[in-house]
Amino acid sequence: MLISKFISYIILILMVLAAVAFLTLLERKILGYIQIRKGPNKVGYMGILQPFADAVKLFTKEQTFPTVSNFVPYYLSPVFSLSISLVCWAVMPYEMGLVSFKMGMLFFFCCMSAGVYSTMGAGWASNSKYALLGCLRAVAQTISYEVSLALILIGVLFFLGGFNMELFSDYQRYGWFIIPAFPLGILWFVSSLAETNRTPFDFAEGESELVSGFNTEYSSGGFALIFMAEYSSILFMSALTSIFFLGGFLSSPLFYLKVAAMAFCFVWVRGTLPRFRYDKLMYLAWKSFLPVALNYCIFFAAAKMFMEAVLIGGY
Repeated sequence: MLISKFISYIILILMVLAAVAFLTLLERKILGYIQIRKGPNKVGYMGILQPFADAVKLFTKEQTFPTVSNFVPYYLSPVFSLSISLVCWAVMPYEMGLVSFKMGMLFFFCCMSAGVYSTMGAGWASNSKYALLGCLRAVAQTISYEVSLALILIGVLFFLGGFNMELFSDYQRYGWFIIPAFPLGILWFVSSLAETNRTPFDFAEGESELVSGFNTEYSSGGFALIFMAEYSSILFMSALTSIFFLGGFLSSPLFYLKVAAMAFCFVWVRGTLPRFRYDKLMYLAWKSFLPVALNYCIFFAAAKMFMEAVLIGGY
């Protein structure tokens, strides 16, 4: 039984990595058409083999590193970043049951919080002023939005009465959470953009002012691992959005279509919006998201108590 679950998880990881490869191709194609040009269309049929060409190029380039860097954390930070983003996939409530997490949401919160350490380690260990500024901005950004991100989910968890992700599917069989909690769904999506360091909240990778941010000193394999971790996180957050607000996990192609639609929205936002000002993000997180999330916590807690009173009282 344990061996079969391990094999299932390995297959899941391989499928995620394959999806990451083609998500990069999808992004380049969408951005190309947004900017009225063609995306990759030379390698293979309509550029379908471009992700594999990019992988071969990145992983066969010479590995360079700054001579004044702290080598061990510099070398391990990209590995840790990709590992965290792949371990998160174990909490997905598949019916075949890879790992039965009764506290899956708590595990997700822990992994989400641990992800910032890889960014901080990569920026600090590079011993570069631009990389250090990028990682410091990432840490400050994380403190700002993860408070509201957790409160958004806590409001829904009050209503569910548990931390198991399977509860989302059970409660959404007759209606999606996005209908009664539409503002929370929007807040969750915007916070997901900040969680994955995507436009318009890509302050850790500010090309215009920080060269490339925390990954300035990375090349070849190290850069590829950071790149893969980011796109794996995009797919994961798209899947979580579908589970939390768009009907839960059901064994049907509709779930995967919803994940693809959410991933498309991530790319669409990148091709449409400019980068936010840094203080605007702080204002958005503390002055806008936090009050709305707290009010919804109170609303869902009161709704749960009212429903229990009605059911128990028999009214």
